[in-house]
Amino acid sequence: MAEKSPPQLIDRFGRIVDYVRLSVTDRCDFRCVYCMEPDTRFVPHPEVLTLEELALIGRAFTELGVHKIRLTGGEPLVRRNVVKLMHDLAALPGLRELVLTTNGSQLERLAPAIRAAGVKRLNISLDTLDAERFARITRTGQLAPVLAGIEAARRAGFAELKINTVILKHRNEDEVIPLVRYAAERGLDISFIEEMPLGVIGDHDRAEAYYSSDRIRADLETVFTLLPSTHSSGGPARYYRIAETGTRVGFISPHSHNFCATCNRVRLTAEGRLLLCLGQEHSVDLRAVARGQPGNIAVLKDAIRAAMDIKPLGHEFNLAAKPLIFRHMNATGG
Repeated sequence: MAEKSPPQLIDRFGRIVDYVRLSVTDRCDFRCVYCMEPDTRFVPHPEVLTLEELALIGRAFTELGVHKIRLTGGEPLVRRNVVKLMHDLAALPGLRELVLTTNGSQLERLAPAIRAAGVKRLNISLDTLDAERFARITRTGQLAPVLAGIEAARRAGFAELKINTVILKHRNEDEVIPLVRYAAERGLDISFIEEMPLGVIGDHDRAEAYYSSDRIRADLETVFTLLPSTHSSGGPARYYRIAETGTRVGFISPHSHNFCATCNRVRLTAEGRLLLCLGQEHSVDLRAVARGQPGNIAVLKDAIRAAMDIKPLGHEFNLAAKPLIFRHMNATGG
């Protein structure tokens, strides 16, 4: 008798979806200028998926062939009892990797528990090493607890730690080289992310502040030798290795090097919208499915399979135009 093929989620363009980003909250203790506005209103608690609903949806995805789950927000570590969800997800058969994206503010306290729960990799947001500039970019954050959190994560023994950095012209482009040196000295990887034009923001003009991956790479090459790398973290980053230090540097380039052709991911918002594309509004309401038939994983799996038929070919960002997507990044899921 022939063995059954393992399950796979395949969209209408033949792309295999094996990576899902689960947002556990849209709330955050920072108000970063490129992410949200200072007076952002968050989703009321009853509309946010419970941890049990998130665990069931995570199980449904893994039973459909998803190998990687990333927990995002907002800031996921402000969600009460989120470490319990990490335990539950890490135990799922078929899940190869449970990853967390965080702003680092809670890591000094929680890093050991997160590692013990089964999280293998952390991505930590860090846009500057200057305390005053950090306060200006985050509006409500302080640099020292984040740096202490990074050190706590290093001590906790994660398989990989990576810094995520958004570079904005005339704000922090002069820190590209210092940030790479900071990462290299601590054995960390680093990825530079072009600003995502999601939601209306009042802090800056996105076209004026845009600083491309190619410019960042050129800045780095004035000091370092960048060698192309075949490394992949399962996401959209293109990696290089710095010959002098061995550090991996990634570039996530939704504007200058669109990565839609190889898209292997979907994301679930905190209130249960399954977004099929970062820069489009195609979505399916999985909260309605989960609450309409509580505990019924079969109907969840059917809804997820059907969603693959509306996953679009890709996004098209235009910095010169008004945003087509009015949800902010914190409401999108990292």
